[in-house]
Amino acid sequence: MNQFPTATVVGRVMPKEAFYKRLTLGAELKEKFVTDVKRITLSNSLTAATLNLEPGKEIIEILFLTVDLKKQEFDGRIVENIARQNPHQLVFLLRYEDKAQLAVYYAKLYTTEWKPLDDLTLLAKGFTLDDVWHGFLEQIALRDDITAHRADDNIDAKLQRQDAILRLQKDIEKLEKLVRGERQPKKKFELYQQLQELNKKLEDTENG
Repeated sequence: MNQFPTATVVGRVMPKEAFYKRLTLGAELKEKFVTDVKRITLSNSLTAATLNLEPGKEIIEILFLTVDLKKQEFDGRIVENIARQNPHQLVFLLRYEDKAQLAVYYAKLYTTEWKPLDDLTLLAKGFTLDDVWHGFLEQIALRDDITAHRADDNIDAKLQRQDAILRLQKDIEKLEKLVRGERQPKKKFELYQQLQELNKKLEDTENG
């Protein structure tokens, strides 16, 4: 998985207890930290110098953390809290046995699907560290099955459109179930009209 230059490698295991003690966590989440997380490793430090790039205007350093998990169904709030309470930009490799996924926090937690570790790729693309960070966000946060991404949109616009599409798809799925289950003709027709409106809104969002 690690496709970054050797100059970026840190490979330092971070003591789990000392790590979560520095975080502001409730009792429940502290317990989850103990039960869900096996080990945290600072795998790479990505800077303009270690990647041989031009300095960016916004991003100074990106840390790549490997989180070995005790179970695949972990509590995502652990990763959210680590990212929110750290001044650096963080990218996570979440690993359980021979499977892994990438995660990044950007207003909310985004993750890729679980895959065999060797099938995961994350490329440092661009001329500055800002470019690399935005590229990481696109590779991790943007869904392959959402086709409404415009090449000229910035990452915020792409994510806003993606989130809107996913919300509409979820609402449509719920309404379709209601339509199928409704027996009263008048109510069924009203639900069907609402469904048509949502489908039109989805089409406009995808094409707009």
